[in-house]
Parts: sequence; C-alpha cells; structure tokens
Amino acid sequence: MKTAVVLLNLGGPDRPESVKRFLFNLFNDPLIIRLPGFLRTPLAWLISTRRNKEAQAIYSEIGGKSPILEITTAQAEALSTKLAAHGMDNQVFVSMRYWHPMTDEVVQKVKAYNPDHVFLLPLYPQYSTTTSKSSLDIWLKESKKQSLKVPTKYACCYPTNKKLIEAHSQLIQKQILEVKNKKIRILFSAHSLPVSIIKSGDPYQWQVQQTVLSIMNRIKGAEDHVLCYQSKVTPVKWLEPSTPDEIKKAVQDDVAIIIVPIAFVSDHSETLVELDIEYKNLAEEMGSKDYYRIEALNINEMFIEGLKDLVLESQEVRVTKNISAKICPKTFKECYHNFNE
Repeated sequence: MKTAVVLLNLGGPDRPESVKRFLFNLFNDPLIIRLPGFLRTPLAWLISTRRNKEAQAIYSEIGGKSPILEITTAQAEALSTKLAAHGMDNQVFVSMRYWHPMTDEVVQKVKAYNPDHVFLLPLYPQYSTTTSKSSLDIWLKESKKQSLKVPTKYACCYPTNKKLIEAHSQLIQKQILEVKNKKIRILFSAHSLPVSIIKSGDPYQWQVQQTVLSIMNRIKGAEDHVLCYQSKVTPVKWLEPSTPDEIKKAVQDDVAIIIVPIAFVSDHSETLVELDIEYKNLAEEMGSKDYYRIEALNINEMFIEGLKDLVLESQEVRVTKNISAKICPKTFKECYHNFNE
C-alpha cells in the first residue's frame, strides 16, 4: 500500500526576478484579498508592483531568495525516512501555494506516483482560512481537475500536538537556562491578520493562543509572556499588540527578550529578516543586550516525530477526510470542519 504525503506550505521566491510574481500570486488569492476577481487581480498587480523593490531588498538580506523550499524539502526527506522506518511505503511531496513547485505541478507528480492513499499535511499548525484552507482548497480543486481519484485525508490543524508543543518547549527552556541574572519575558510572535478576517469567524488567533497556553504549561523559570503579531502589510486594522511595540515595552521594563516564532515551522524572511535583523536592531538601538530568538522548528527531530504521528494516525482513523478533532468553539464558523465534510 503506497501512501503519498503532501506537505502544504506557502512558498517563496527562488531568485530576485521571482519576487514580483510571487507577491502577485499571494495577493491575488481570494482568501487573502476578499474582493471579486475583477477588482482583486488589478489590485494584486498594483500591490506587487509597488512592493517589489522593498521585498527584493528584504530577500537580498538572505541571499536574494527564500530558503523555505530547501527547508520544506529537508522536512519532507526527514519525514519520509521516519515513515519508511515504521514500515510505510511512502513518498513525501512538497506543494507550495504561491511559488514553485505549485499545486498543479505536484498533483501531476502524485498522480504519476500512483498511490493507494493521499494525506495532505499543512505546515501551518494553527488553522486559518488564509493559509490552511487556501492550500487545502486549491489541492482538492486541482485534484478533481486532473482526475486524481485516490482516497484523500488531511489534517486541518494541530495547534496542541504533543510533540509540536514539546519541541517548542525544549528550545525555549534551553534558552531560559542560558539567561543569567535577568528577568525574562517570552514574546510569542505570530504572523498578524486583519481583524476583519478574525471577526468573520477565522479561528487562527484562538488556535495560536492554545499553542501558547500549552507551551507555558510546560515552561519553568519564565511566567512573563506576551502573544504578539508581526508582518502587517496593509493600512486596515490588524491583530495586536504588534511585536515591535512589545519589544519596546520589554526593553523599557529592562527584561531579557526571548522571541519565539510561534506560527512558523520553517525559517523564511519573517524570521531571518524581521526577527533576526530588524527587530534585533530595534532592541539593540534601545539599549538591550538581551535579545534571543528561538530557532524555527525546521527539521527538529521532535517536530518531525509529531508529523510522523499525524501521518500514521491518518492510516488508523475511520474518518474519510479530516483527521483533526474539532477543537474550535462554535463561534468560529470558518473552522474547516464546516467545509468539505
């Protein structure tokens, strides 16, 4: 029995010339900019054109491209090795939403592999319509278009997966032990979203909160923590408090800052540039000598073990589609359990 596991991720430009098209694909997603196509497409073109130089400058800080494909590929290889060691005949594919390898390409590859089962695994532990739903929806649509008629299951979210929490906790705890003679504040930094999306019933913020609570239940030596948000890109109201504002407060309060990329499982521009360069410089310019960034999970063995467990669970559970338990309160009508069930 052959299983195709598909890791779903955002993607990123692979060279400076790709930046504009990547941005266009991102902003032309109807789940990112929620306007009719005749309005959204020209707006996406305008935004991508205006942001192109700024974005290229950001990527130039890390070699002119995003490392997300290489990291996700490494995650796929590590996961496949663990599954094979468990006796599973498998191949793990990488499918990116906004840059290559994109969904249509990967559906073709999976079809050629001719598996008995497909399992879709978003690399977004916390579900959002802007990430997980977008990736899952386009996969299911493209599979139908290409007649990939194979039993398919997926996990819409896993914000409190035991090994995900353990992986984060171990990294944070190690850093806490290395901070000497200083009070500590942990800043859990997540990608922000427009408040309007949350108000529409998207459970992302609530799920990130559950991840943070689960981690803090395991942490010793640092009770002071804040969930904050980064990467606001439009002038509408976004989730707050902002990570830069919380960094300023922490410096003013004379506490050591341990910053955790809580909604990212792989390094990319928002960790390597925003957290490691821009926000670190902000803290240092204000006089802080105690700014520590916890590494993204990347190929952390405990994290990969957690992914392996999800794949194995998909083989065992009797449900035909979504293996994730419904954890979101009923108020979140955009929970994926309300779709495709």
